[in-house]
Amino acid sequence: MAIAVALLRGDSQVSGVVRFEQAAEGAPVRVTGELSGLTPGKHGFHVHEFGDNTNGCISAGPHFNPHNKTHGAPEDAVRHVGDLGNVVVNDNGIATVSLEDSVISLTGPHSIVGRTIIVHADEDDLGKGGHKLSLSTGNAGDRLACGVIGITN
Repeated sequence: MAIAVALLRGDSQVSGVVRFEQAAEGAPVRVTGELSGLTPGKHGFHVHEFGDNTNGCISAGPHFNPHNKTHGAPEDAVRHVGDLGNVVVNDNGIATVSLEDSVISLTGPHSIVGRTIIVHADEDDLGKGGHKLSLSTGNAGDRLACGVIGITN
């Protein structure tokens, strides 16, 4: 069992904790947590390439994309490894994160450990919005909060 955690913070009031659990190498990763301080609705949620937050969330670089694919939805065959879709925020500004993903991993050559998880200002269009940024970022907007994913066991 591999377990990792990220503490998200940003220049805004957005913050949260996200946990990652993987029962064995090759098994899906369970992602859980809670984010607060967001506006109600959907917000893009992605793993970015670098575990560098020295210049805020912008230092994390682009979405984690070791296979050089275009942006997509978590269930799409063509997607970045880091494409986790959207979190849904309730009227109190809280998002409860609960998802399972078979593309990300906490082990191996494409591990997300040491990379950054980011929650964005806008909804991720999942690569289907027709905007010039749809196929690279999902046109998800500014980076509100981020945290480096660190292994805990």
